[in-house]
Amino acid sequence: MTVEMKAETMQMAEEKVVEQVCNEKDRACESKVVEKINSYREESNFMSDLKQHERKALDELKSKLEEAISGSTLFDKEGEKKVADVPTGEELQEKEKPSGENEEDCEEEKENGYEGTEEKPNECAKTPESDANIEVAKDISIWGVPLLPSKGDDRTDVVLLKFLRARDFKVDDAFQMLQKTLQWRIEFKIDSILDEEFGSDLTSAAYQSGIDSQGHPICYNIFGVLDNEEIYQKTLTTEEKREQFLRWRVQLMEKGIQKLNFKPGGVSSFVQLNDLKNSPGPSKKEVRSVVRKTVALLQDNYPEFVAKSIFVNVPFWYYAFHSLISPFLTQRSKSKLVFARPSKVTETLLKYIPIQEIPIQYGGMKRESKLDDEVSELLIRVGSTTSFEIPIPEAGTGITWDILVLGWEVNCTVEFVPDNENSYTLIIQKERKMCSEEPPFHGTFKNKEPGKIAITIGNTSGKKKKVFYFYSYILKNSNS
Repeated sequence: MTVEMKAETMQMAEEKVVEQVCNEKDRACESKVVEKINSYREESNFMSDLKQHERKALDELKSKLEEAISGSTLFDKEGEKKVADVPTGEELQEKEKPSGENEEDCEEEKENGYEGTEEKPNECAKTPESDANIEVAKDISIWGVPLLPSKGDDRTDVVLLKFLRARDFKVDDAFQMLQKTLQWRIEFKIDSILDEEFGSDLTSAAYQSGIDSQGHPICYNIFGVLDNEEIYQKTLTTEEKREQFLRWRVQLMEKGIQKLNFKPGGVSSFVQLNDLKNSPGPSKKEVRSVVRKTVALLQDNYPEFVAKSIFVNVPFWYYAFHSLISPFLTQRSKSKLVFARPSKVTETLLKYIPIQEIPIQYGGMKRESKLDDEVSELLIRVGSTTSFEIPIPEAGTGITWDILVLGWEVNCTVEFVPDNENSYTLIIQKERKMCSEEPPFHGTFKNKEPGKIAITIGNTSGKKKKVFYFYSYILKNSNS
């Protein structure tokens, strides 16, 4: 199915969803979608782990690519001209022209019309442009990885496997996809895109921050930003602005790729976290159009760069939409999708991302500054109470802590207990119920004498609770 057919099918599906959502009163389609999503394990890039037909396809693609690059047939003539970027004028003449006797010999052969023979080819007949084309073609690379297989770079296999997997290991289809991607990169001027400035209007719409449990960089896509009228007017109201939006999104992708190493067993893909809270509905045509175009562009030119795509704060209409487009997705694509309702965001993210890497707006502990302290974990059984202590051995020490209870609905008390038995215990926070809508509990304290912070959490709910906490000493012996 072509990109155009996919886009048309998705558009028809979206229009049908608008009608369907108005009439749907239950969540049957939600359960239907969730049942189809299987756990996904990222495929190995080690040759020893590939199946026989996969190794054969990789060898065939490498052979085909080697022949195309060496024979300068990877691009059409226009593409070859652009990628070669051959020097011209006096600089080229000075670099390539023969000198001394060789120059005189060439002039004589040229006057006599000597064309050379198979045993003794005419070196003078070679043009500097053709030599340069061949050399540049052999140095061609993508994402910093050389594409000529004979260079022996193991990253080349990882990149080629992306194209093969995107085309179900059909060698000709994968080769054509690679050709189109290389041609698109020339036409889209990717080499200069990292230096372009797009302003700050879109920085909150998508950004990269942190890594998941397996080391994949995480890209956050905040669709609700596009529903802001001011940002919408600045970024999506004209064709020119929408093209700039595409370039900005591609730039973000290219910046993220610089964090990947493309080594077998290394990190060569991202986790995409898509926040659909307050996202524009299916009826906002300009947003639908640019998002659909962006998705198609990334799918066509950045194959298999998504290890997991997590959708959070998913509205009901999106489940209905997904149920309609699901038949057009491959099993590989469907297995990478994860959906989380607003009440399950933190619980879902914890399956894939460490708590210290989850931003506080999603129920995690990551703030603007990097969290270097180790996060501890406790389990509170139903109807029980647990306590933990933070030692403060010296007076005048500042301390800060964060506490997160998965599911909340617990009671929490914080006290300072001095080491001196003759001193009084100081209540920092009276017992209060902490609800699921609250962010992680963040507290600070500066002691006047040695002691400890005692934090008590009681579970009065009917479910076990998981507690995460960390603390840092921040103002030791300081009056600030």
